[in-house]
Amino acid sequence: MDTPLDRLTRASGGRRSQTRTDNKRGRYIQARPSPGDPRDLAFDATLRAAAPLQNERKRKAHHSEDAPALALRPQDYQRKVRVRRAANLVLFVVDASWSMAVAERMEATKGAVVSLLTDAYQRRDRVGLVVFQKNDARIVLSPTNSIELARRALVNIPVGGKTPLSAGLQTAYEVITRELRQHPDLMPLMVLLTDGAGNVSTTNLPPQEEARRAARMFPQAHIRSVVINMEHEAFDQGLAQALADHLESPCYTLAELKAEALLRTVRGELAEQLA
Repeated sequence: MDTPLDRLTRASGGRRSQTRTDNKRGRYIQARPSPGDPRDLAFDATLRAAAPLQNERKRKAHHSEDAPALALRPQDYQRKVRVRRAANLVLFVVDASWSMAVAERMEATKGAVVSLLTDAYQRRDRVGLVVFQKNDARIVLSPTNSIELARRALVNIPVGGKTPLSAGLQTAYEVITRELRQHPDLMPLMVLLTDGAGNVSTTNLPPQEEARRAARMFPQAHIRSVVINMEHEAFDQGLAQALADHLESPCYTLAELKAEALLRTVRGELAEQLA
C-alpha cells in the first residue's frame, strides 16, 4: 500500500522504520519500469518484461545470422525498488492547561519519551516535546536522541491556564520542518494529546477555526500525526476527532492513560509507516 511517506525517497537510514531509497544500497523488494535508464537494473524483471516480445522480435530479425538468442530493448528496462532502514522523529505535543487530568497526562508522556529514547539506543531516532498552556506553546525538549538530555528537560514542565491549541500546532510544525531541513532522512510523527478544545487564538480567527487551519498544514507537508483524545467519554463533543480529521490522522481514546499504553500506540503508528 502506497502512502504519502512511501512516495518520498531518502538518502540514508536508521534502524527502525523502512523507506524507499534512490541509491543502490538497500533491500531489493520489487521493480518498476525505467525505459531507457539502465541504472540499478533489475535483471529478473527486465527479462520477464522482454520475454513475451521475443517471438515478434525474432521474426523481425530472421534475416540476420547474428540475431541474439534473447533480444532486449531499452524499453524493457526495469529498475530495482529498494528499501532501507529510516530513522524516526517523534514529537509529542501536549495540552498542559488546566484541563482534565493534566498531571496524569504529563507523567504518561514523560514515561513514553524516556522509553522511546531507551528503545532507540544505537538508532538514529529523535524524540521531542512541545507543551501548550496559558497563551503560547513552549519547546520543552528539542528533538534529541539523548536520554540524559530528556530526563533533565522533563523535570519541571509548566502547567495551568488556558488552551492555545493553534500555538501548539504551529510550534510543532516549525519544530518538525526545521528538523527535516537539518535531517532530511527522518520520518516524522506528531503525537498530539488534547481534547481538541482550544480557547486561545494568535490571530483574529476563532480558536477552533485557527487550530483546524494549522492542522491542515501537516498532511500538506506529508507529516504523519496521531491524536490521543483526552476528553472524558461522558463529555466528549467530538472536537478531538474533528481535529484529527483535519490532520488526516487516526484519533484514539486510551482506556488507561499510562506510559505503557501511550508507548504501544506510538509504536503501532511507527509500524504503520512500514506499510
